[in-house]
Amino acid sequence: MEFQLLGPFEARHEGRPVPVGLRRQERRLLAILLLEAGHAVAIDRLVDLVWDGDPPASARGTLHTYVNRLRAALTPYGVDVETRGDAYAVDAGGHTVDAARFTELARRAATATDPAVRVELGTEALGLWRGPLLAGLAGDGLRRRVGTGLEDLRLTTAELCAQVQLDMGYHDRVIAVLMELAEAYPTREGLVASVMTALYRAARQADALRLYELAYKALAGELGVEPGVELETVHQRILSGDPRLERPAAPVYAVRVREVWLPWSVGGHPALDFCNTYAGWGGERMPGAEWLRGYPALAVWAGYQDLVDDASVNRLLDEARLDPLGASAVLDEARALRADLYSCLTDPDDTAAFAAVARCVEAAARMSVYERGPDGLGRWRLSREAGLRAPLYAAARSAGDLLADPRRWSVCACPSPRCGWLFIDHSGQRRWCSLATCGPRS
Repeated sequence: MEFQLLGPFEARHEGRPVPVGLRRQERRLLAILLLEAGHAVAIDRLVDLVWDGDPPASARGTLHTYVNRLRAALTPYGVDVETRGDAYAVDAGGHTVDAARFTELARRAATATDPAVRVELGTEALGLWRGPLLAGLAGDGLRRRVGTGLEDLRLTTAELCAQVQLDMGYHDRVIAVLMELAEAYPTREGLVASVMTALYRAARQADALRLYELAYKALAGELGVEPGVELETVHQRILSGDPRLERPAAPVYAVRVREVWLPWSVGGHPALDFCNTYAGWGGERMPGAEWLRGYPALAVWAGYQDLVDDASVNRLLDEARLDPLGASAVLDEARALRADLYSCLTDPDDTAAFAAVARCVEAAARMSVYERGPDGLGRWRLSREAGLRAPLYAAARSAGDLLADPRRWSVCACPSPRCGWLFIDHSGQRRWCSLATCGPRS
């Protein structure tokens, strides 16, 4: 059974609504127990919360009646309301609660080291909110009593996502997802500052300044304080047209192609640069080091390395928009190929990794045709039947070429504990992959 508390209260079983609780207070009681699922809530506290601090004389007896009704309604669906001494509890198993799922996703987002993963988890968490907590069941006062932690976590997650997306250059997503939240919580200065920056980058300076005015009035009127340094700095930079607001600073080891950040080509071979799309194989993985964040990065990278032509890149990007699940599956295969290829090149005895790469190389060969190019020279080209796997097969074919080339024995890994990028070193004297490739710590 599924319970939704992040917005209007809903109970569902296999996608269908389940009527639970004849009275508003019954549903409120169940919602409070679900927020504390697995933990006993004292009857006195339940009485206070269910009647929002103003219980009738018969409240305890009425509460017991509500519990019996809830048991009758929920037991057929495997949800138990237990009596634990002078308290009640909803068992934590046998059902899902969107508030618990939100908390899990938000905490995973906060601890993720990869910015793309952080945004993905945070966006999924925020998407669970359909309105105010217990909309229709709780007023603002009760909501503050039972859901302050959830609201705070929601706003913290929003601020986290906004900052990372700005760093990645996705100001349009910040506006689309977080504008409404910034207007609803104008005293959250970090969130407001990020949305103002996004609006400015979208050439919506007037909207950014209106949001600042909303925040200024809320801070002065509700809290009696002036905007903090961060918010005021963004405000002044917007007024002066400061170019530092235009876009995030590019990492020193990156190049921007078709609006996608890619790593420098420093390995001396496309297959090595394919491995190097994950800087930091050893030690702590640096924020911003993972460039293979989405299928567009894979397709654009293949074009940047001249493994597929521009027309094919355009077609692949269009196909990926039409089939996001298929594109995501190919991206997972590409990441697996990258890890196996890295193992092959750093550990020649890893026969399992070699076999995995070989299977992908063989699949790429089956999808290749040999043709005469415009320059009169023969060349291998991937068939259109490869579909979304074309950039994956292009990387695999390049990997097969390198593994069959004697230069493979001159491949070295950068010894920096924060890097591990691969490069060809014919002289045996080159020590590091490239100047500043390892990147600074954030």
